[in-house]
Amino acid sequence: KIETKMIDKQLRLPALFFDMIMKPPSIKKFKALHKKIVWISRKKHKGINYKEVFINRHKDDSPLRVCIYSPLVLTKNAPGILWIHGGGYAMGTPELSSKMISKFIKQSGCVVVAPDYRLSLDSPYPAALEDCHDALLWMKNKANELNINENQLIVGGESAGGGLTVALSMYERDNNGVKIAFQIPLYPMLDDQMINESAKDNNAPIWDTRTNQLAWDLYLGKLKSDEVPYYAVPARAINYSNLPPAITFVGDLEPFKDETIKYINELKKVDIPVFFEVFEGCYHGFDRINPFAHVSKQANSFLLKSFEYALNHFFAEQCE
Repeated sequence: KIETKMIDKQLRLPALFFDMIMKPPSIKKFKALHKKIVWISRKKHKGINYKEVFINRHKDDSPLRVCIYSPLVLTKNAPGILWIHGGGYAMGTPELSSKMISKFIKQSGCVVVAPDYRLSLDSPYPAALEDCHDALLWMKNKANELNINENQLIVGGESAGGGLTVALSMYERDNNGVKIAFQIPLYPMLDDQMINESAKDNNAPIWDTRTNQLAWDLYLGKLKSDEVPYYAVPARAINYSNLPPAITFVGDLEPFKDETIKYINELKKVDIPVFFEVFEGCYHGFDRINPFAHVSKQANSFLLKSFEYALNHFFAEQCE
């Protein structure tokens, strides 16, 4: 049970406001919040180029909207990031992550491709993963046109986007697909079973056990528990070898703390480089809820320093 005194002082007030909107969780509230997100995210972040294109899904040639972010002054062979937005697999748009994306661009001059993947409110697993794969493959195939170095393709995202980052990394590895230089699954949503201590009866602000259960039910749809593949729930994986190096952080009060730690420990066991921090007094998405809090600035500094190191050290050559 999370008490107010456990939460960082600068994070308490924003949490109360958000909880008034979301709790108790319901499909109706998910839909209402998604509509608000679509409206809020119309305003594009300044200081970077933004455009949207539509690519064809490989299964049925239906259009998939993809947002492309790039620096005002383009350079050749820039790092390429596939950034996957959060929202519990049920909500969100690529534009909602524009401030995070802008930080990466200003740090490195990278080009970011952000897919508007299908949401579980209408299309449960595997729709989101298929869309992310299609966007990643398109980014690789269009690398020259996008001024991207195809040997430094990065995948990242926050929350459900972090879960999709891990799932996509496993999918590409298993199917000899796109080679990923490194991954950035921030406070990722990885485990539907919620058997870890941090996920049990967690009443933290923003995202708690009840909200998590509803989101997983929507994403997994009609899949029975013993039919769920690890591409849907990465925590069910057994083999963690040959995955890309990882950068992530998580708050110590949120449901995803233990599953994030478990994922990082599994990577360490097979000698995959990791950059990881747990931030005290923090609930889910704290760095987005109040980016001006001291602890949020610490998390941002850790992320960008780790990102800079990874850019200088991690590459993955594509197969012909």
